[in-house]
Parts: sequence; C-alpha cells; structure tokens
Amino acid sequence: MSVIVNPGIFRAYDIRGRAGIELTPAFAEALGAAFGTVIARSVDKRPDATALAEGVRPKVAIGRDCRPHGIELAEAFERGVRRVGVDVLRLGMVPTPLVYFAIHHFELAGGVAITGSHNPPAWNGFKLCDGPGSMHGDAIQALRRIIEGDAYRVVGFEGRGQGSAVDLGPTYVDWHTARLAPLSPAPTVVLDAGNGAGGPVGQALLEAMGATVIPLFCEPDGSFPNHHPDPTVEANLDDLKAAVKQHGADLGLALDGDADRLGAVDRHGRVVWGDQLLLYFARRILAEKPGAHIVGEVKCSRVLYDGVKAAGGVGEMWKVGHSLIKARMKETGALLAGEMSGHLFFADRYFGFDDGVYAAARLVEAIGSGSPALDAFVDGLPETVTTPELRVACPDAAKFAVAQRAAKHFAERYPTTDIDGVRIDFPHGWGLLRPSNTQPVLVMRFEADTAERLMAYRAEVEAWLRTAAPEVDLEADTHH
Repeated sequence: MSVIVNPGIFRAYDIRGRAGIELTPAFAEALGAAFGTVIARSVDKRPDATALAEGVRPKVAIGRDCRPHGIELAEAFERGVRRVGVDVLRLGMVPTPLVYFAIHHFELAGGVAITGSHNPPAWNGFKLCDGPGSMHGDAIQALRRIIEGDAYRVVGFEGRGQGSAVDLGPTYVDWHTARLAPLSPAPTVVLDAGNGAGGPVGQALLEAMGATVIPLFCEPDGSFPNHHPDPTVEANLDDLKAAVKQHGADLGLALDGDADRLGAVDRHGRVVWGDQLLLYFARRILAEKPGAHIVGEVKCSRVLYDGVKAAGGVGEMWKVGHSLIKARMKETGALLAGEMSGHLFFADRYFGFDDGVYAAARLVEAIGSGSPALDAFVDGLPETVTTPELRVACPDAAKFAVAQRAAKHFAERYPTTDIDGVRIDFPHGWGLLRPSNTQPVLVMRFEADTAERLMAYRAEVEAWLRTAAPEVDLEADTHH
C-alpha cells in the first residue's frame, strides 16, 4: 500500500497537515495500518508476529472533531487499523479528551483523535496514543518509517479487525458527576465552545453538576463561523467577556477546537491565563494534599512557582508540550500540571491527561464549594508585567543551534535553566528563548516587576540575537 508522505507533517507531538493535500484518505489508511502495526507489536511482543490469538485482539478508540473532512479521514484510518488485525471502537464526533477517557475507561490498547485542534478549518491532524500514553518524538517518526518502508504487520486475511460504535458522552458525564462535589451555591457560567467539538458534552456536564450554563457557540461547526477556537488569543475571548458582563455571570469558560485546553475570564471579563489557573487549582489541591508535586513549563510565570512553594507544594519547571508533560507527571507522581496554552492535567481524582471540559468542571466545582472567586484570586496575586508569547522567524535547521548558543552566552552572565531552550533569571524578572517544536520560529517571553525592566530584559536578548544569530529575522511576521 504505497503512499506519498510529506515528512514535514510528522511533528513533535502529533501529525498535522491540510486535509485533501497532505492528509488524504490514502494517507490516513496507511497511517492507520502503521498505527495498528505498532499497537499489535506492543501487545504481542514477538517481533515476527503474523496474527494474534482469536479473542485477544487489541482494540483502539477512534474519535474526530467537527471538521467535515474528519469523517472520511476517520473511515480511512479505521480501514487501515482493521486491515492489520486490530479492533476499533468508533466514538464519532467527540472532544479529544473523550478519546483519552475511552482508553482508560475501557482499558483499550490505544486510540487516535483526528483533530485540527486550533489550526485553521482547512487543516486536520492525528493525536495518537499507544496505550494511555501520547505518542511523541521518535514514536511518531517510527510511524512514518513504517509507511515509507511498507513495513506493516501482516495478517492472515483482509479485514481481520472488527469495528463497533459507542456513544460515550453520557458515560463521561455520569462518571464525572458521580465524583464531583455538590455545588453550594451553584455558579452561573458562560461556556464558549467556539463551535468546536466540546460544546455539547461540556454544557451537559456543567448542567448535570447543577451550574446555570449560558451556552455560547456550543453547536459544533467545523467552519468556525463566529471566532477561531483558540482561547490563548485574547481577541477570541471578546464574545465571552461581553456575555459574562451582560448576564452577570460568575465566570466565563472557553474551550479550544478539540476541547483539550481551557481558557477562562473572571466576572469582570478579565482573562485568567493558563499558569494562573494552574496556581488556582494547585492551592486547592495542596490544601488537601500538602507536599504534592505540581508541574509547570518554561513559559509559566515565576508567580506560579513561588505560589506553589508558598502553598506547601513542590513545583517543577518542565518542557513545553502536552505529551512531554504527561510523561513527566507519570515519572514524578505529580497530581497536577499545566501549560500557558491552557492544557491542564489532573492526576488528582482523574487519569492525568489534558481535558478542557474536566478542567472547566473542576473550576466550577471549586467556585461552587467555597474556593475564592476568580477575580478575588487574581487580585491577590503579585503584580508583574509580562509580554505575550513572542515568535521570531528562524529556520528549522538553525533554531536549536541558536538556542544552544544563547544558553551558553547567558549562562555566563545570569542563572539559567536549559531544559527547553534557555530561561534566564534576571535580577527582577526572567526571559525565555526556546525553539518551537512545531514551527520555524524561536519563542520568547519576558516578565519583570516593572515595565522598564521588562523592556530592558527584552532589549538585551534581542540585541544578542541581532549580533550573534544572523539566522534570526526579528522583523518577520510570525503569527500563530
């Protein structure tokens, strides 16, 4: 089954490309067969296995977001999986976290979420799990090598795997409502799903908890007619802010396109960023479980790490990337983790994966059972000045080398952390320079106690880039 493969679509954490161009049904079927090959070999350790014993075939979940081209990609992927002897549990149109939930709940051998996440409507992608763990790095490149080498697992006859379907939404809602605390009083919430896949199940769960939910764009529509479903871009939260103020709601919640990330605004319409949400949850968990391990990433504010320590927790700064964070949580036994992007991972009372719908429910649970309102929480945080995530153009072939040179230069002048690019601890703030894992850019972020110091720290890093990194184009437009 020979198929043309563009190596550039195999990214650090997933496979991503344009539907009908890089991601064709023929490619999806080949990828399904490669994925099924990996799953079968994980289950049956014999390297030359030709078939699994009848009745013990592995089963994987397949879900997709609401982009219309996801239907044919899911059907083609399923054909490939079944062709190599692996069974399929068809979830239909679901948020990505429901794929992860299915793997844990039904103890499946793996799964795939076919989703473009927050990319433009013409894009799609594949987030893959071998067992409960997200595939990343070389595991994703191994799929490419299987396709390019036609090295699929061989089975005795065509169509060996079987397919079945399940409506997982009600099970997911019931599972959570049985484990979440009663609300007293029940908050009023505006939920903006951005016409992504998370609207129906998100609204159903919050209402089942007893919250009053004002839905905003909760009807799935893969053309995203109202605004792009990416809550890290503040302009995408304008409708949510207005609705919260209009209805006098206690808070506003925003999901991204496949609902594995959460954005939030307080009752005044002020954005509560990913690292602030992480600290809010960390304080609540640490009050019950002192000494718990909490994982953040290199873009998170120093306020987060200081706050975790002050609350009696062990905070760890880790690499950016949902797959890497999940793996680190497992290694350290962390109860909670999060990223600036709004990925929030609960191992406390949950399975440790990123789930925007569940994070929304935990936030509503907290506010409805005695934790501070979001505005009071944010008002109590130390005031700092931060830049947004800044992206500067740098070729893929050069970005890692530039980051290494920067790490060497700044380590001679300041305390630094080099687990993911270089994070520089200036006297009254910090700066970050790291190579993106998904684009030909360097990502920068700065924080300081005053605007003047912020500008000085940024100017120092940019001056070094201008003189010592000719590969970098500081003036190029590198929008998300």
